[in-house]
Amino acid sequence: MSQHRRVDLGGAPRFVRWGSRIDSLAPGVWLALLAAALWPSWLWMGRRMLDQSDDPLGLLALAALGVLVGQQRHQLRVAPRLGWFALALGGALVVSAVHGLLPGLLVALLAVLTLAAGLAAFLPAAVALAPVIGLSVLALPLLASLQFYAGFPLRVVTAEASGWLLRLSHEVERSGASLLVDGQLIIVDAPCSGVQMAWLGYFTACVSALWLGRSSRAFLTRLPAVGALVLAGNIARNTVLVAAQASGWPLPGWAHEMVGLALLAAVCGVIVAVVSCPAKDSHA
Repeated sequence: MSQHRRVDLGGAPRFVRWGSRIDSLAPGVWLALLAAALWPSWLWMGRRMLDQSDDPLGLLALAALGVLVGQQRHQLRVAPRLGWFALALGGALVVSAVHGLLPGLLVALLAVLTLAAGLAAFLPAAVALAPVIGLSVLALPLLASLQFYAGFPLRVVTAEASGWLLRLSHEVERSGASLLVDGQLIIVDAPCSGVQMAWLGYFTACVSALWLGRSSRAFLTRLPAVGALVLAGNIARNTVLVAAQASGWPLPGWAHEMVGLALLAAVCGVIVAVVSCPAKDSHA
């Protein structure tokens, strides 16, 4: 006959009692504490979005992460993955130490990666970590920086590819990010760089992978296809608009926007189809 003995921690050493209390904290409490420790970075991100120095698309990524945590709240691990948990705690210390010493965007990047590590520590194994990390990075107010550093090269690539297509029916010469079409100078400006389409394309890939339960490996192997689709969609949009203007039928502003939205919807739809393709691997 077995006997059960009740363990009373009342007389245990203080560090044992505190350890028991820490272990009993809910995952949501740990995540809330981690997020609170990173508040200077959230404040910087909020100010950058509110002063209109960057597009607030990052809020969509934050909302997607919030929905994910809400859906998985009953499946969160009681005992976190120690490696990810240690990485999150260490990251919080690093972010606090370098705040004010490094550029704000770099510190914010460390903060969102720290939060992603915290999520990875508590999310169930069925949730792929790669798209979670992807959404965390997309939450940054980085579109203006991407436009500044990558906008011109993307515009040159778009102009060159559009030029090849337009040569089927027009005389075209390219100079930098400008096209001389039948003697008419047409500039491929900043909105035509495709930076926003790229953000929305990768956002669609991350959300689709999480919604469809794809593994990290399946998600990562599809990212090159996502990039190719975004580039092709942006080239198609620019070619249509330039061809219309070169033919003497420039589209009004509303039609310009409709062409962009239609091609964006087409690109995102194909991305969902690519991510939804069956994968012969397990969740990572």
